[in-house]
Amino acid sequence: MKIFLDTADAAKIKKYAEMGMVDGVTTNPTLILKSGRRQEDVTKEICKMVDGPVSAEGNAEKAEDIVKEGEVFASWAKNIVVKVPMTPEGLKAVRVLSKKGIKTNVTLVFTSAQALLVAKAGATYVSPFVGRLDDIGEDGMALIEEIMRMYKNYGFKTQVIVASVRSSAHVVRAAAAGADIATVPVNIMDEMFTHKLTDAGIRKFHDDWEAAKKKA
Repeated sequence: MKIFLDTADAAKIKKYAEMGMVDGVTTNPTLILKSGRRQEDVTKEICKMVDGPVSAEGNAEKAEDIVKEGEVFASWAKNIVVKVPMTPEGLKAVRVLSKKGIKTNVTLVFTSAQALLVAKAGATYVSPFVGRLDDIGEDGMALIEEIMRMYKNYGFKTQVIVASVRSSAHVVRAAAAGADIATVPVNIMDEMFTHKLTDAGIRKFHDDWEAAKKKA
């Protein structure tokens, strides 16, 4: 499974990209706002740091306007993916952008029915939001499992990006379900590296090393 970082923080992306842990990046208007920078500037910088897909999202609602925004985003770098809302107008735009050779990522997907339409529209990626489903008492990862079965049944080429990840457990369940990608916030990426027993073991080995040196 590929791991994308869900952030527009270029410094954090650089940290994990240098470790070879970043297969791509997803951004959205909220993350761009948090970065405190112009969308074009930060997106172009991220595209230079990451070889994989970088999703950029606009604010248009009508298909023709989504296409225009998408064409602008795609002109910034060769690895740009245009994020498109899960709406009838959004899926109309997906078909047009796909014919132009521009990759798309349909976002804010919450049902298998929506995911089916996304695949039939020819989107490159679909982003089901598991954490937000968990927030309302549903099992977000059960949705991922169902989508993966459905896509396998019919050989859909649309890749599944598990989004709205809230824990390392979400990432593990995504991998177990055979998801193509999980897009992970930086704090969850940090969490994936740690365990209290790992920390305790390192401290123990360090202390024993120092004690052994004193006896030498």
